[in-house]
Amino acid sequence: MATSQIHPAVHAVRRWARRLPPGAGLQVLASLLWIAQAALVAVAVQGMADGHGLHAAWAPAGGVLALGLLRAGCEALGSRRVFDQARALLGQLRGELAAGLAARSPLDRARPASGAAASLLAEQADALLPYLTRYQPARWRVQLVPLAILACVLYWSWTAALVLAMAAPLIPLFMAIVGWRAQAASEAQMLEQGGMNAFLLDRLRGLASLRALGAVEATAQRVRATAHNLQQRTMAVLRIAFLSSAVLELFAALGVAMVAVYVGFHLLGQLEFGAWRGRLSLGQGLFILLLAPAFFEPLRELSAVWHDRAAGEAALDAITQSAQDAEPLPGGVPSQIRWQRGPGQAPGVVLSGVRLSHRSGPQLVADLSLSIAPGERVALFGPSGCAKTSLLASIAGLLPVRGGSIEIAGVAMDEAGAARLRERMAWMGQRPHVFAGTVHGNVALADPDAPQARVQEVIRLAGLERVDQAHPAAALGEGGIGLSGGETVRLALARLALRADVADLLLVDEPTAHLDSETAQQVSDALVSIARGRTLIVATHDPRLAARMDRVIYMGAQTTSSQLHEEAERAVA
Repeated sequence: MATSQIHPAVHAVRRWARRLPPGAGLQVLASLLWIAQAALVAVAVQGMADGHGLHAAWAPAGGVLALGLLRAGCEALGSRRVFDQARALLGQLRGELAAGLAARSPLDRARPASGAAASLLAEQADALLPYLTRYQPARWRVQLVPLAILACVLYWSWTAALVLAMAAPLIPLFMAIVGWRAQAASEAQMLEQGGMNAFLLDRLRGLASLRALGAVEATAQRVRATAHNLQQRTMAVLRIAFLSSAVLELFAALGVAMVAVYVGFHLLGQLEFGAWRGRLSLGQGLFILLLAPAFFEPLRELSAVWHDRAAGEAALDAITQSAQDAEPLPGGVPSQIRWQRGPGQAPGVVLSGVRLSHRSGPQLVADLSLSIAPGERVALFGPSGCAKTSLLASIAGLLPVRGGSIEIAGVAMDEAGAARLRERMAWMGQRPHVFAGTVHGNVALADPDAPQARVQEVIRLAGLERVDQAHPAAALGEGGIGLSGGETVRLALARLALRADVADLLLVDEPTAHLDSETAQQVSDALVSIARGRTLIVATHDPRLAARMDRVIYMGAQTTSSQLHEEAERAVA
């Protein structure tokens, strides 16, 4: 996916972690209100201890009740606002992820498998919701609430404040050590989950072949082994999450116990030091005791959501890495401007010093220059592996060139012109995909509103009318279940013919590969008929199809302009 497309939402998530959202501010305020409630409780107890009876407790009790209602309202409103903001951000992120996947080149070797992409859009994106709604508010509470409580305790007793200040750093220190391991375990678990999704989807697609080959049991064993590995990684994450909670509870309990021991012995007169104004009163000591557990409460809450943090960070890293690995489609997704073909407008194609290679791969084409006249039918002829498909894909804007330029009808195939130029093209690949649905729906992919009569006409042109299971209303399974290999090629030809109503540059890759001679002849006849009045570039190693073109360009390994031959006799010999 294009880095520019996915980064805005990821940056928004990062900014969320750096700034205090309004909703999280309300949640922090709700926690701080406990300080006022504890003070009112301490005042009430001190008044009753001074002999004022229950009359001293009515006013503080009313204040505690009012503050409790205000606290509950702030917590509920803050949680709702945080959730709504997180859902909106997650929706934006998912939209950018989907747009980024659509904008990636189909020849991108780093393109994630369907199962891995689904995991990225579903499970890993979902992991960000608890990260934003639970971990981030808890993190802000940890940063603000303990400091406020520590200041209040320090106002009355420096010893109690010192005990809390010494116990508090031990908790994040040990939690950080545990957290590093938790994040690594979460990353491994998400990677295993994405791999399992991709594996399951691949095996489900090939279930018919697995049954035919008798490999169902072996595949089931592999699925069980993969599920067992995922289970082990998930349990490892949960073990670490429980360990972080145990560390927190241990140090929190020790801190509260030490404060309670000091306050108790101080009130009994056994410890005379530690207070700024002599001995603490009962109300002051109770106030400190009430605040001590609240001092550790944000840390306890953070521990409970620490796994959400590890999972969220792992998901962000996976999304960012996917963006960095992407090889974007030149020009992005197709534009909304539709090309309207007129008479005599077939384009010419000019390649100047083109260099092609996959990322971190060997060079496929070096310094290639080539000119194809408007309306010319050209065969890129050569053995497998001589970069015919790569060259055809670069002309279609599906593979970015590493050097040189490609011009179609005088317009450069670059970021500015690629999307518009692709509107003029019709593409037929080596392995056309058939979607689950009707024959009519599969043929009319480029134009769902195409008239029924026109769809039937292109079906006849492709020779599908003689196939019983290929009438327009017939249902097809995903991947072409119900059609043979030759019939799938014919369906792709019908698609090409319908697309050619508006396209004037036809790019066809190995249309007769793996076909018997009779079917290959019929496909060649249909292709030549469709190409009338249009520019056709076909990649093939079929000499009979190449001989029917106006010109044959021979390509060898590591093709350069000096190695390019345009002698039809030599190419088709």
